[in-house]
Amino acid sequence: MIGETVRIQLEPTSTVVEVPVGAQLAVSLAEFGVEFPCGGAGICGGCRVRVLHGSLPATESDKGGFSPEELAAGWRLACQALALTPLVLECSQWKMDVLVDDSRLAGRGKSGVGIAIDLGTTTIAAQIIDLASGDVLGVETALNPQAQYGSEVMQRIQGALSGADLTGPIRLVLGQMVAKLAGGREEEVREVVLVGNTVMHHLFSGLDVEPLSRVPFQSCQDGVKCFQPREIGWDLPPDCLIRFESCLGGFVGSDILAGIIAVGMGSSADLIALVDLGTNGEIAIGNRDGIVCASAAAGPAFEAGAIHMGMRATSGAVSRVWLSGGETCSSVIGDVEARGICGSGLVDAIAVGLADGRILSSGRIADGTKLFPVSGSVVLHQSDIRQLQLAKGAIAAGFRLLLNRLGANSCDLKRICLAGAFGNYVQVESAVAISLIEAPAGRISAVGNTALRGAKIMLLSETEPVLPGIEHMSLAMNPEFQDQFADCMRFPEHEIPLLLLRDLH
Repeated sequence: MIGETVRIQLEPTSTVVEVPVGAQLAVSLAEFGVEFPCGGAGICGGCRVRVLHGSLPATESDKGGFSPEELAAGWRLACQALALTPLVLECSQWKMDVLVDDSRLAGRGKSGVGIAIDLGTTTIAAQIIDLASGDVLGVETALNPQAQYGSEVMQRIQGALSGADLTGPIRLVLGQMVAKLAGGREEEVREVVLVGNTVMHHLFSGLDVEPLSRVPFQSCQDGVKCFQPREIGWDLPPDCLIRFESCLGGFVGSDILAGIIAVGMGSSADLIALVDLGTNGEIAIGNRDGIVCASAAAGPAFEAGAIHMGMRATSGAVSRVWLSGGETCSSVIGDVEARGICGSGLVDAIAVGLADGRILSSGRIADGTKLFPVSGSVVLHQSDIRQLQLAKGAIAAGFRLLLNRLGANSCDLKRICLAGAFGNYVQVESAVAISLIEAPAGRISAVGNTALRGAKIMLLSETEPVLPGIEHMSLAMNPEFQDQFADCMRFPEHEIPLLLLRDLH
């Protein structure tokens, strides 16, 4: 009936969602963290939930994705389900920590407040800043509601091209976050600065994403976009400036521009690299004399997408793997039984497999079983290892080509900054061991959410930051990329660092 709703309760948090009768569960559950890596096609299993109470008939996709025992236990694919009757669902992936930035910056001595937003493909982080002092007055985080259309930017593009509205929902969620941050101080908000990758920039701005769907993946509308609050339905003063900062080219967005500013690359005499590995891989290398950047189509492996038992860094995810006394040990988020593996655990597990010879430099599992045990029932499949090889091969190849463009090599780099959530949690030694980063471990460090930090710097700056020329390199159009990519697919054959043989937890 029109207007009627169904009550859906999510456990273990007892969160209650009211869903229109007959609506797809995917639409309502995406904002609570249920993952839809394949965009709702029913083929990846990433959105599995378990019916604790109520009836949810098994679909053909459910029957193809679960064993009879799992179906009997209530496991279903949320992307294929309709809300017809009240349900209680086990949905323990529903929440994840979102990386923010705690750094304090100098104020600009002006009255009022400003808001900085890092609009990521998976997560959103926003902070309200006192413009006079630079103090952070509040923080809000959320999951990107566009996730129901897939975990990768290309899936979001295809969703938009198919007629789905990916602009309205993100403006609505961000508007709600802004309202919570303002908390009755809306009249004091002078400015809002947003950063994000090129697809997020276009979708928020209501721009045509078709040019980003094909080679050379370039758009002529990647400059800064400014809005008045009434244009996007935000309850802020009419003179409040809302601006989405400009992209650098291709899939390299304003989040990388913000990161370049945050790590001081444009003012450094030394050569610095910034690497952000999320649902898209972006690299910038340079100094005050010039910067080159590129995006690498690494796929979702660093966030454990397309991995059989991959999941976000939430309760039940294996996040650390190490060797101790010849035995494989692991750490599970939430100190519960392992039910999957996140990106940092995936890199650790493969590094450990290389260290003890169970995984060969070709990526093959040595015993020929095509399964690599990790923790309890959690295993890696041969195809999972190949997914990581593809991802790390794309990043390493892009890294090499950018260095070549500068006439430099990895020994010339004084700092390699790993940005974002993956960079914050991955073990540097493991990243080096699988040759994801071809450089000495001592020069590599996690730098947190540089996108949000850079957005705050831009918010607090009286003038535009002074930067050298920034050149965008299209790897898709580079004739050397395929050869470098093929070479970077292999794991190193040299001795794995002994640190991997100790407790990395």
